[in-house]
Order: sequence, then structure tokens, then C-alpha cells
Amino acid sequence: MAQDRHLLCILDGFGWAPGAPGNAIDAAATPTWDGLLAAHPWCLLQAHGTAVGLPSDGDMGNSEVGHNAMGAGRIFDQGAKLVDQAITSGALFAGAVWTELVDGVRRAGSTLHLIGLLSDGNVHSHVRHTEALIAQAVAAGVTRLRLHVLTDGRDVGPRTALQWVEPLEQRLADLRDQGVDAAIAPGGGRMHITMDRYEADWDMVARGWALHVHGAGPRHDRASAAIAAAYAADPAVDDQYLPAFVVGDYAGMADGDAVVFTNFRGDRAIELSRAFDAGPDFDRTAFDRGRRPAVQFAGMMEYDGDLHVPRRYLVQPPAIHGTVAAQLAAAGRTSAAISETQKFGHVTYFFNGNRSDTPAGEGRTEIASLPGAADAAPEMRAAEITAAAERAMAGPAQCLRINLANGDMVGHTGNFAAAVAAVETLDHCLAALVAAAERAGVVLLVTADHGNVEQMLQLDKKTGQPKQEDGRPVPSTSHSLNPVPFVLVDPTGRWSLAAPAGPAVQGSIARIGATILTLAGVAVPADYHPSLVQRSQP
Repeated sequence: MAQDRHLLCILDGFGWAPGAPGNAIDAAATPTWDGLLAAHPWCLLQAHGTAVGLPSDGDMGNSEVGHNAMGAGRIFDQGAKLVDQAITSGALFAGAVWTELVDGVRRAGSTLHLIGLLSDGNVHSHVRHTEALIAQAVAAGVTRLRLHVLTDGRDVGPRTALQWVEPLEQRLADLRDQGVDAAIAPGGGRMHITMDRYEADWDMVARGWALHVHGAGPRHDRASAAIAAAYAADPAVDDQYLPAFVVGDYAGMADGDAVVFTNFRGDRAIELSRAFDAGPDFDRTAFDRGRRPAVQFAGMMEYDGDLHVPRRYLVQPPAIHGTVAAQLAAAGRTSAAISETQKFGHVTYFFNGNRSDTPAGEGRTEIASLPGAADAAPEMRAAEITAAAERAMAGPAQCLRINLANGDMVGHTGNFAAAVAAVETLDHCLAALVAAAERAGVVLLVTADHGNVEQMLQLDKKTGQPKQEDGRPVPSTSHSLNPVPFVLVDPTGRWSLAAPAGPAVQGSIARIGATILTLAGVAVPADYHPSLVQRSQP
């Protein structure tokens, strides 16, 4: 089969919503991007909801499921949907792990701890899953419950924590009236404690460990009071970065307790899971855990199927097989994956079907992310990733992929000016990538895994206009429901778009899997979604 070298450039969080309020792409100077749309074939792809394996089309896409879909070439039911199904069917509560945890704390009169992101964002978790676990634990006879609340502000509005915390406080108060010792114990913002990823900041996990396990933190009478106090003390702080707090007299975990991490998504759950499961070597390589109570720990899902983290979990993860990476390796093609730390696992682990091993023939380049909030340096490491991609295009690897994280990471801050700067950085990098592709005769595919930076304001669902708070538009720090672009830049002149060109959605981003195999001259499995490119010349 005919083949050509190619580079897949994933502009993370770069959706399509021209003319929409709060569109940082519209506001930025983007001569390269404008030129690509004017001179090259392109279309739109769906990157959210059922098109990437989520429960409904009201569910935002995210980097995990987006890279899964691209790298699998098909749609697999994802964490949110699998957990919904396991709860609805009762399979979760009939499972051996849940039964052992609940029976253990009931017999011992010890505590069941639920740790997780509390919102309806449905990217890492969903509040209804936490509510279901609480209800089933109480029904099974558990008499002591402690909720560990990680506030969101990233997959939902920036200051929406009380929307979920206050009803939870009331629910737990009702349980106390029924004789169940149930309360929120500690909490804090997801980007301040616990939910680090790719070992970028173990200090985050250490702060979470001190809070969850040892009860070490500033004291408040109620979680809602702690959140309100943080809002009052710093008008700029959002839920992602809320200071850690401890409620009442919570003194930490005790021997015989059980712990469930209620997040279903893996990337920001792996490190805390390792802290609970790992042996003494962990303290020398990550952080000193101090006293380690003998607790039974389980994740909502298995977060790493190769390393088997955690050892015990409640719901089986998606079994993704026959990935693009596996097909390329079997055909003897060489590949390269390049990104900075914040998204390195997405172009490797998630793209390769939630596998930690490195496929045969795949080279990897990880560039350390800058410390601190992304809006402080909206250029992030895009220039360094681009330079690495230019070197790779000049080398022998046949199938290249990169992730430029600026649109997503800066978009999550809600800082519109920084988001505009991030988009302009991406435009500059695209110019360099196009030039390098032309020099090397490499086919360039430009796309995204989901939307974000094109919708930096919260919009009223009825009017489509920006929501107002105190007379000002409310920033959006979450992903969007918008489609994403797909642009074909072919300096060889041998390929054409296999879908109608223009601003119409042509299926799921899962089509990118078959596109990569087609360009690589590898047979496309029959169950893959169809390729977006076709041979136009011999």
C-alpha cells in the first residue's frame, strides 16, 4: 500500500465556534490559521458526548476520551458511561470489592471515606455517583461516613462549589438525624491538593495526603463556611485553587477504615492511588507519607491497566484493543510522540488505549512543563515542542504526533487575555510546523481533542448570550460542546479529503485513527471509523 510520512498536530482545547461571545481564537491575530482554512481542505469533527463514548450528547469531551478515540479509531464506552451502567444495573454494589469494603467497616464499626471531585462536570467524576455510593453504603449498614471534597471550578463554573457542597451538607445532616455518623471531613481545590498528574507536582499529592489521611489543615465548622471564607479572602480565587480545609474534629484515617476514590478518570487519580497502595520505596521517591494507617483502598476504576493502579477497583475500565499504535507496530512502522509533561500521557498512555508500555518502534520526547498557573506563561512549552517536531520531521520516523496544550491549559484559567496570547503562540507554531512539513514532504494533520479556548464565557442556554454576574460576563473555565476542526495540509499533493470540505461535522474524531493508518500504508481494520483522507494521485 502507498504510504507517506505524516504529523498529527493536536491543538488541545481548540474548538470551533466562530463569532461566539468569548472566542479567544476570534480575538487573536491568527494569520497562519486563517491561511490554512483558506488554502487547504478542512472539515469539522465531533469531540464530545456519544461521539467519544460518553453517556449523552450533553457531556463535554475531554483530553482523555479524545485521545482514546483518535488512537483507537473507534468509540469505546468511557468511564462515565461505564460507571453509570454499573450503578444502574447494581453490578457495582454486587461486586466483590464493594462488598468487602462495606462489610469490613460495618463489622468493625469503622469509617468509609469517599474522596473525589464534587461536581456534575462528568469529566473526572459525577456527583450522582457519590450520592449513589452514600445511599448504598447506608443501606448496607455502614454507620460512619466521611466525605473528602475536591472542589472543581475547571469542568464546571469557576465558583460553583457551594452548588454541590450545601446540598451534600444537608443530606449528611439528614443521615445524622437517622443515626448515621456522616459528615464532610476535609476538602480543597483540585489544583491545590490531590489531583496532580504525570508526576508534575508531587507536592499537590502530599498536601492532599496530609489532609485526607492525617487531618492536617486549617479548621472550619462546615465545608460551606470554609469555601465562603476563601471567596471572601480572595475575590480572584476560584474553586480549582481553594485552600485546603478540615471540618470539625476530623483527625484522619484509622486502622480498619476503607477508602474509595470516586473519580473514574485515571490521569489525576493515579498518584494518590499509588500513595495508598505502594510500599516503603514510595516515601523515598515521591514524598514521606508519615503514619500509614491500615486501610482498605479502592478506586472507582482501574486507572492504569498496565501497572494495575490501584490494586482494587469497583468498575472495569474500557478494554481498548487493536489501537493505531498496535497496528503501526505490527506493520513495522516507526512513530514518535512529543508533548510537554501536562499532556505527555495523552499522546502516549491515552492515545495507546490506556497502556503504559511503549509500542515497538515508538520514540517519545517529553518536555518538562513550566511550574505555576498556565496563564502566567501562556506560551507554555509550545515553542520547544514545535522545535522537537521539526527535528523529528527531518528524521526517519514515519508517523508523528504532538500535543500543544496551550488552548486547554490556559483556557482552564478563565483568563481571556492570556487565552488570546496562547492562541497567538499556537498560530506562530503552526507557521513553523507548516514550513517544516513542506521542507520534509510530511503530510500535516491539524485537529483538536475537544473545545475550550473558543468559548471563554459561560453562555445562557436559552439566549446564547453571556451570563452576567454583578454586571460582568462570567468566565468559563470548562471544556465545551463545540466540534473541532480537522485540516489537511499535504505538500506531496497525493491526498485529498474523503469527506465534504467546509464547516460541517463529518463524524467523530475517531476517524483520525483510520486516517493515520491510511497515510502510513497500513490496512485499516473493518471496525474502524472511515478515514478522512483518500489517495488522489498514484
